[in-house]
Amino acid sequence: MRFTRAELESYRGAELPDVLSDGVELVFAGINPGLRSAAIGASFANRGNRFYPALRLAGITDRVIDSSEGFLPDDRDHLARRKVGLTTLVNFATAKASELTDEQLIAGRGRLERVAETYRPRVIALLGVTAYRIAFAEPRAVPGRQDRMLGASTVWVVPSPSGLNAHYSLPQLATAYREAAVAAGIHVGEE
Repeated sequence: MRFTRAELESYRGAELPDVLSDGVELVFAGINPGLRSAAIGASFANRGNRFYPALRLAGITDRVIDSSEGFLPDDRDHLARRKVGLTTLVNFATAKASELTDEQLIAGRGRLERVAETYRPRVIALLGVTAYRIAFAEPRAVPGRQDRMLGASTVWVVPSPSGLNAHYSLPQLATAYREAAVAAGIHVGEE
């Protein structure tokens, strides 16, 4: 599906539905939806985003999900069977996460607290250390398991799969995502 720049801009501020189900053990929280994701209605809809290839390489999924045209019903079912969910820290579409204010990131913490309270996953993995540092007022945080809990959920910070975060390779993303999945008790396949 192709969009003009003006069409994509019309999705600025739009929300993206979560992909969450009962029994979820690992919730990946993106920073916020991009304009294409909001337009398509599916997380990580930009073909260049490395999130789904990293999940596959990590052994979290058995295939690379292609959300560039929207989720197929089986994609959501596959994530649910794998006990993986998707949400965002801030549910407000922008062209780049850097457009969000500190106040919006801080307010997003409450969104993750509600996910933890409602779904009770073992792990919530936030995709981006800079957003985590601001949202949780932990300026020295580093990727990996955090001391913080959200309800009964352990918090992990993993690298953003965005192409703007190119200093992390696909194998490095996969390794970080795999660690969070193992901590959530998810059986991961071979790379």
